[in-house]
Amino acid sequence: MLQYLYTQQYALFTLIVISLIISLTFHEFAHAASAKYFGDDTAQRLGRLNMNPIAHIDPMGLAMVVLVGFGYAKPVPTNPNNFNSRWATPLIALAGPAMNLLLAFIAINIFFAGTNAEIPWFSETGPQTFFFIFTSINLLLMLFNLIPLGPLDGHYILGHLLPSPLSETYLEYNRRYGHYLFLGLILLSIAGIPIFDKLMSWVRAILPKLVVVG
Repeated sequence: MLQYLYTQQYALFTLIVISLIISLTFHEFAHAASAKYFGDDTAQRLGRLNMNPIAHIDPMGLAMVVLVGFGYAKPVPTNPNNFNSRWATPLIALAGPAMNLLLAFIAINIFFAGTNAEIPWFSETGPQTFFFIFTSINLLLMLFNLIPLGPLDGHYILGHLLPSPLSETYLEYNRRYGHYLFLGLILLSIAGIPIFDKLMSWVRAILPKLVVVG
């Protein structure tokens, strides 16, 4: 991210930050809304059942995105004792990535609908850049959060799908070591090792498949 500032690409930097703030806000809202649906109003009582970025964006997490390219929003608090379904935990976890997929789908199809309608605004460089950045960021957030390590949504999903007692063993090891493994992947990526290049290749593969506007 900082390279865009160093190379004076201020507009691109701003579009990426705006896209991240919107995407992370909707991601966390989806967790809060799904938790409410499954009987837990903890997030609602703590002011997280809304789409106000101030409620969801963690300043340090956003700063990390700017500085190192990886960051986080405020986790949505839940109380599993309030859940009314045994599927609540994985579905609440899945709601965040699913929201990012939905945002990507809507954004790219709005762009192509506007382009096909020959609306001049959609042919300008700024809007084109924003829609593709916004779509790509949401697909990347979806895939990134499905990694079953550390605090990411993927570990809740995998932990529920694995048969017991394998699930219990996995969750215990992830609780002990998942954060360290996750941090290790990030540090290796920062050091220049292409740990997450595969995610970007998947983003490029998925993006065209989202387009349904002819």
